[in-house]
Amino acid sequence: MVACAYTVAFQGLDARLVEVQCAITAGLPAFNLVGLPDKSVSEAKERVRAAMVAMGLALPARRITVNLSPADQPKEGSHFDLPIALAVLAEMDVLPRDLVAGFVAMGELALDGALVSVAGALPAAVAAAAAERGLICPASRGAEAAWVGSAEVIAPDSLLALVNHLTGKGVLGPAEPGLVAAPAEARDLADVRGQEKAKRALEIAAAGRHHLLMVGPPGSGKSMLAARLPGILPPMDATEALETSMVHSIAGLLDEGGISRARPFREPHHTASVAAIAGGGRGAKPGEISLAHHGVLFLDELPEFPRPVLETLRQPIETGEVVVARANAHVRYPCRFLLVAAANPCRCGYMADPARACARAPDCGAEYMGRISGPLLDRFDLRVEVPAVSIDELGGLARGEPSAAVAARVAVAREIQRGRFAGIEGARVNADAEGALLGLIATPEPEGLALLRDLAERFHLSARAYHRVLRVARTIADLDGAPVIARRHVAEAAGYRIG
Repeated sequence: MVACAYTVAFQGLDARLVEVQCAITAGLPAFNLVGLPDKSVSEAKERVRAAMVAMGLALPARRITVNLSPADQPKEGSHFDLPIALAVLAEMDVLPRDLVAGFVAMGELALDGALVSVAGALPAAVAAAAAERGLICPASRGAEAAWVGSAEVIAPDSLLALVNHLTGKGVLGPAEPGLVAAPAEARDLADVRGQEKAKRALEIAAAGRHHLLMVGPPGSGKSMLAARLPGILPPMDATEALETSMVHSIAGLLDEGGISRARPFREPHHTASVAAIAGGGRGAKPGEISLAHHGVLFLDELPEFPRPVLETLRQPIETGEVVVARANAHVRYPCRFLLVAAANPCRCGYMADPARACARAPDCGAEYMGRISGPLLDRFDLRVEVPAVSIDELGGLARGEPSAAVAARVAVAREIQRGRFAGIEGARVNADAEGALLGLIATPEPEGLALLRDLAERFHLSARAYHRVLRVARTIADLDGAPVIARRHVAEAAGYRIG
């Protein structure tokens, strides 16, 4: 009779159930793995053999065949070790077969039988719950997987502890969900002297998840401002935290014993490849835009990024998801992020300062900023200049408004939007509104509408730009506590695009 255990194979965020079948038959001693295993899965038999020897068990001197079904689906990763071991132990009658078949198992085995941490426990727990099974995972991943409350999660630290649990000799308690405490935010907006317009743009961006581009000379505070954005963003709710943690779990980034409600802040270097930004590589792993889901993606020195990387951002910004295409599969990852970018006005950075600018100014500025395509530039809702602050001004300017005060206003605006979009799928903040929904929530009063139409005609705004001004105006009105978009809200919103 064939013994069966269950595990998962990952395709993007989807964890697909895999049946691990084991048969021990007469014949020359051998341990064969079939079912399209990759190199790391094929090596599992040696780790399983050593782990069982560490427990005091020896594999029978017979022919052992393990099949990973469905056999036409590629199997990758060391997390197949544990289910293979359980299937073999069940076939050896060391463990009850029906009990083993009631769990989805994942975990890498060390040679001494210890269970080593693996990526993907959270999506695996979701798949186990959907299959009405429990989940067995390494102890270091228990707090993460336990967030899926509908699945029983057992998190032993070794194969021996798991065998004792399943045989009733040493029962383990169910894993408890863990929440990683967010570190105290040490970066405060009050540290930034001057730059009031940029601070205001940062507040609007945080309130409505509007994409922001800051342009200014080196040392003017662009990176300093961006680094303080997480301090004014509200924490993620339970749904957002689970969605973001699913991506981080697949990437193997949840290594602190739970999930966090702090919004991610990703700042890749400008030498990053397309696969690093959008996702791909071996196993089609999530890229930076997906790791920034429900958080902030900060691209410093934007024109220095390779053109293919920048153009890759265009579709994900609009759709909120990225599709990594492969010959045998298309993998989808969510990527609703707040894009913040910083750029110098030209290569030398001092185009506005005649004493320091290069001999090619202002032509060098047009050439340098021309590296950013028009369609990508059109996707930034807010564009602000961040001028240099003189040393005399630094000494004379008072300390600015603290992050806590700005965060309180942002939280109120986000709460207004939460009520506005309650029950509307795919819309959580003003930046998500489009079509009829945008017309319903963001139609200005007559004076404001007349101003917007006049500006759109005079400055030849695209349809996308027109709608983005409306979304920003709606957010400004929310920060103002106004139910209707007034002329002043439209004027401020338009100023960030054409000012």
